[in-house]
Amino acid sequence: MSGRQHRETELARRIRAKGLATGRSYAQIADEIHETCGPQFGTTRIKSHRLAYGIALADVIEQVRALFERDGKPAPGIGETLLSAYESGLKRPGPEYLHYLCSVYRVEPVSLGYDGPCICGHGHKMPVLVRPDQQELKTETPSTPREQWLQPVSSDLTQTGGEEDENTLRRTLLSILAGNGVKLDGQVLGSIENIRRRMDDTLVLATVSPAMLDQWEDTTAGFGRQYTNTPPLRLLCDVLLEFSAVRKALERRQPIDLQDRLCRMAAQLAGLGGMIMINLGDHRLARSFFRTGRTAADETGDRALRAWITAREALVPLYLGDPREALNLAKKSRDLAGQTPCAAQAMAPVVEARALAMLSGSGKKEVVDQAKRALSRARTAFAQMHPHEQDDFTFGYTERQLYFHQGDALVKLGQAMEADLVLEQALTKYGPSEWLDPILIKFDRARCKLLEGDADEAMKMGKDLLKALDETYRTDIVMKRAIELAKAVEVKHPEHPMLAEYLDLLRAVPIPTREG
Repeated sequence: MSGRQHRETELARRIRAKGLATGRSYAQIADEIHETCGPQFGTTRIKSHRLAYGIALADVIEQVRALFERDGKPAPGIGETLLSAYESGLKRPGPEYLHYLCSVYRVEPVSLGYDGPCICGHGHKMPVLVRPDQQELKTETPSTPREQWLQPVSSDLTQTGGEEDENTLRRTLLSILAGNGVKLDGQVLGSIENIRRRMDDTLVLATVSPAMLDQWEDTTAGFGRQYTNTPPLRLLCDVLLEFSAVRKALERRQPIDLQDRLCRMAAQLAGLGGMIMINLGDHRLARSFFRTGRTAADETGDRALRAWITAREALVPLYLGDPREALNLAKKSRDLAGQTPCAAQAMAPVVEARALAMLSGSGKKEVVDQAKRALSRARTAFAQMHPHEQDDFTFGYTERQLYFHQGDALVKLGQAMEADLVLEQALTKYGPSEWLDPILIKFDRARCKLLEGDADEAMKMGKDLLKALDETYRTDIVMKRAIELAKAVEVKHPEHPMLAEYLDLLRAVPIPTREG
């Protein structure tokens, strides 16, 4: 231990001893340690709590591990080095570790120096100490069963509807983190919709620090990166909790520059919510999210952002089988973008090409030519995009997405050989942790094999995909693609010997149900 650390520990020890002697709580002692040692030694709030208890890093780690074991979770990876990084301010604990550190110290995140409520949605109550002249010491011990500590700890704390909805999502997220099966039921869907509606209400009716906005913007960008490799319901919970925090900041009007940044984040998070709802198969809620996103984007006056929301929304009717509306929205997106180089300028023509293929069927030369002209416009627009947008999978438009969507359009146009080459090229550009697009690309390639007359290979590729499909990723959009392959084989080869086995696999891999 360095001389500076020794002096810090000695001063904290004296403050702790005096505090315990006068009947102060550990939280009060921690506050005094932070106020006294912070200016001299840079002692953080989270470190002050450990010093208030007079325990070592190893003691905290063992308590966290014991709590993980109590809740039936695998041993955590947290160690003394990571906890030390938290205490020095070099790192911030993630939602799960923060919850358990709050449980160890019996305080809320703000007491440890972190914004926002705990992921579990309830308080971590500190033992209640009475005055020395009272006859007994009253304590409040935490409930050990998971079902008890997930509930609010005090009935006299009245929660607003917004807090209840956020707590529903926190409990859902906590269950997902614990590896429990979670259904997209009526309660979760209701909370999702309520959070979105409150953003609508807030937008039509505040002061936040620029540093907090920087953090929120980084978080929003991080969600965009997670979109390709995180199970959708898990990501949706994270997105909507951040969405709710942005809404609260918007409840009071901010300075114009901060208001613009908040509205931009609201639009992006609403758009991301709509994208996830498409994957989960709830197209009504997806449209609602995109509508909220348009309202927020209109507040910014950013043509590119408004065009991006509209281009993403065009995918809803495209997947619902309404190509005319998809075509109209794609053209609207293109008009909104105007001459501004942006992601929508490349995305919208691709949606046009896919909608045209659905409208007129495959093989018609005039349709193929019209769709290919749209794809050519998309490639030209992509070349003019800013490099950072070409690297942004969610809020921009990447080269691999361009290849994938071109290939998908060509499949629908019946251009099997060209489509397969483009799709093969697209597949090489995805990493091993990315799941959604690669699965859809592989189903498209199976359709290519079928168009080329190789039904055996198409069926084999489809069966392999279904067998390897983890339950977490059996989303509506994926299963629809699997069903489309089966229908295409039934039309061309109704007696194919592998079709019955494929259909059995489909029935054995149900789309996740939504109760209520």
